[in-house]
Amino acid sequence: MRKGVVIRLSIWLRNLLRNQSDIFIHAMTHAIQLKQRSTVLITGGSQGIGRAMADEFAAHGFDVVLVARHQDMLEKAKNELENRYHTHAHIIAIDLTAPGAVEKVYKETKRKRIPVEILVNNAGFGSWGLFHENRWKIEANELQLNIVALSHLTHAYLQDMVKAKHGKILNVSSIVAFQPGPFMAVYYASKAYVNSFSEALSEELKGTGVTVTTLCPGATQTKFHERAGVDARSIPKAAWMSAQDVAEAGYEGMMKGKRIVIPGNKNQVMIWLSRITPKSILLKAVRRFQENR
Repeated sequence: MRKGVVIRLSIWLRNLLRNQSDIFIHAMTHAIQLKQRSTVLITGGSQGIGRAMADEFAAHGFDVVLVARHQDMLEKAKNELENRYHTHAHIIAIDLTAPGAVEKVYKETKRKRIPVEILVNNAGFGSWGLFHENRWKIEANELQLNIVALSHLTHAYLQDMVKAKHGKILNVSSIVAFQPGPFMAVYYASKAYVNSFSEALSEELKGTGVTVTTLCPGATQTKFHERAGVDARSIPKAAWMSAQDVAEAGYEGMMKGKRIVIPGNKNQVMIWLSRITPKSILLKAVRRFQENR
């Protein structure tokens, strides 16, 4: 009788320990999965290429931090991303041209203990017109957003990435970075800076576990041209790409650690032509194209 009780008790204890072990293993596996989930911070993430980038990353299992000016657009993007992809979306409504904006973004992610492992510097805008006739405030904000904020955010998060020995940065430039641009002088020049800056960092960071990729799209279906005051009807229909196609190319290139990504065969041909065309001819061609817009 006692022997049977001992046997039953032994079986009960064995099953209990097995169940507890299964629960523990499941909990540990879940914790590891949560830990492995990466977070990407995207500037200009409420619309255009930035919004398409958010979709692309979320679809691949990333949590996202969206930084942009308009609270209502950010909240809409957050709800859509969380409902569609079951991801975690954080939003920071701020104007990156404002003094101290980058420090506020960085401190906010630190305060919320959000580990930013990928940074996408997408925010930027262009302005059209003769440089000396344009308002300096607009040109100054363009420089602040396209160059200073991008560089400052890169500097802030890059230090953490190098310490962690892993991370990725995607800087959104343009095919216009490969040539000067009369009537959009500041915009073209700012994108040339992004290319040069990003390529230099890519070389500096070899062996650190951190990569820097430059995305150079051409005409993309966003509100960029509308904001710049440019008539986009002069651009052939065949030259246009969707924001989602651009985002997909950028994501794939960045994940492969590519230095430069030029989405679309037509854009690659245009850059090749700009490199072999004499500068004097190129300047006149760009001026003629821009003047008629």
